[in-house]
Amino acid sequence: MVQTPIAPTKKVSKLEFTKERSNFLREPVATEILQDTTHFTEDAIQILKFHGSYQQDNRDNRIKGQEKDYQMMLRTRSPGGFIPAQLYIALDKLSEEFGNHTLRTTTRQGFQIHGILKKNLKETIATIVRNMGSTLGACGDLNRNVMAPPAPYKNKPEYQYAWEYADKIADLLTPQTGAYYEIWLDGEKIISAEEAEEVKAARQKNGTGTVIHGNEEPIYGTHYMPRKFKISVTVPGDNSIDVYTHDISLVVILDEQGELEGFNVLAGGGMGRTHNKEETFARIADPIGFVVKEDVYELIKAIVATQRDYGDRFNRRHARMKYLLYDWGVEKFKAKLEEFFGKTIAPYRELPDWKYLDFLGWHEQGDGKLFFGLSVENGRVKDTDEWKLKTALREIIGKFDIPMRLTANHDIILYEIDPENKAEIEQILLQRGIETNPEAIDKFTRYSMACPALPLCGLAVTESERVLPQISDRIRTLLTKLGMADEYFVIRMTGCPNGCDRPYMAELGFVGSAPKKYQVWLGGTPDQTQLAQPYEQKMPVDELEDFFEPIFVFFKQKRQAGESFGLFCSRIGFDAIRKFSADYKLGSYMEETTTKQRKFRKNQKRVSVPDEIFPRLKEMAQQEGRPMNQVIADALADYFAKKANG
Repeated sequence: MVQTPIAPTKKVSKLEFTKERSNFLREPVATEILQDTTHFTEDAIQILKFHGSYQQDNRDNRIKGQEKDYQMMLRTRSPGGFIPAQLYIALDKLSEEFGNHTLRTTTRQGFQIHGILKKNLKETIATIVRNMGSTLGACGDLNRNVMAPPAPYKNKPEYQYAWEYADKIADLLTPQTGAYYEIWLDGEKIISAEEAEEVKAARQKNGTGTVIHGNEEPIYGTHYMPRKFKISVTVPGDNSIDVYTHDISLVVILDEQGELEGFNVLAGGGMGRTHNKEETFARIADPIGFVVKEDVYELIKAIVATQRDYGDRFNRRHARMKYLLYDWGVEKFKAKLEEFFGKTIAPYRELPDWKYLDFLGWHEQGDGKLFFGLSVENGRVKDTDEWKLKTALREIIGKFDIPMRLTANHDIILYEIDPENKAEIEQILLQRGIETNPEAIDKFTRYSMACPALPLCGLAVTESERVLPQISDRIRTLLTKLGMADEYFVIRMTGCPNGCDRPYMAELGFVGSAPKKYQVWLGGTPDQTQLAQPYEQKMPVDELEDFFEPIFVFFKQKRQAGESFGLFCSRIGFDAIRKFSADYKLGSYMEETTTKQRKFRKNQKRVSVPDEIFPRLKEMAQQEGRPMNQVIADALADYFAKKANG
């Protein structure tokens, strides 16, 4: 066994020595898992992350003078969001037997189980592995879950290539240490799928410094990465995976015959930051170039090696690859890549515009079968008094033995569905209170995300998942009062600045800054192609309506045709928004609207409508926050205008 100690002249963080002493992720986890205690030590907690688990405590249950309510969160490694039926059934059972009776889809297309006690951790991980799953590398200073578009199109080869290479790159960068199987399965190495020969060869191929020969970890080395590392693979135009937010993003490029030619490569994205630390910031990835398919593993290794060898190992706040790219600039970074790569990197290929796609509802796979996109509010798979999502999925997966793909927006796609089973699956969902028509789902629910935050996340400074539904309701109510009932936009909320739900790409981002207070970020786009910017540092949640009323009124008055809220905020500028808000009298817009409505009613003549039309008219008026007569008048005005124009 070869270990490369850290050079004594190089200043590094304490965690680098913890990794060095771990004997490739074995200790102190291997020792402490055998001890009859409720929790792990700090060193073990750090190494445990590499095995896919975080130690947490339930802050709702804290009692002064008593031990914390310690529990473990487990996260799956699921490239491309793939969850086979066998694994889902196992996860569901584990969440009931050992967890908190819920599952949580993540924004990196994995599942999390919360509430596992230390004494049940080994059995839980072993069960996941024996049922075609893994948690290895789902957390820690190494490559995390590799993302890919979840749509199972069998007649679109670019989607199949994205899945294929997400799997292969995940395999390439999987830790090679035997620690995982030694600790959790007593040395029994269960492999659910054989690695491709090209991946095995790429892991050993060297000559330019990317591989550390004689090391148990040939790509990572003894100290792994300076911080977490994230990769995605997508197809041109499909931004269902937030392409600009990863350390590396690959974009599938096909030739004229529809065969894989290679990949566009972007690098240097990342969301995490720290409040009041201006040296930390969210950043979107830069285009790096194009690589032919035969060289893709070598370029991936070159990027990993550059970050491995030159990333900051002292200041962990500055340890992500985005800061290396920012500090060096793209050209210097690219030059170092080419040293490791051994070749010149080809120019970046032109791409179509990016669009956000969620694939909700029923779709054709392209091979005669169907897939169904299921909206999961904030990713929490659970049963409530109103709906029984967890029960419904257990019934469907158990009966039809179909796989699922998790999305980057917390949703679930069920696929490989025989058309003759569509009606029964839909009936199971409807009987359990689950909406199956995506157009009937509230738009704020459909396009919003929140991280778990309190009570379990140790980094959270305020609520997120538990309050976003109420926040969305309040924003929707305010918009309705302002005559903007049809308006919606992308909202993302986190309980801290680490950005797990990528709030810095949203049209409206809430970032926890203090108990019941949030930073407000504005200016992202509906398709997640532009960074938002911080508009307010600490907005008290109790003042939400007063805070947003002038902003929404300004948007209504000054937006351009078809302009989204995020693009409006970016175009008009924060200075203009602040000036309008400062001069605005709260409630003045609604008072003015009410006066106009009174004048309208005073001059109106009676008009009858058929009985079958009246309920629809009433519903529309309520949704839009306008009198029914005004709705009729507007409709007639449109009708006469069209008549006049022929």
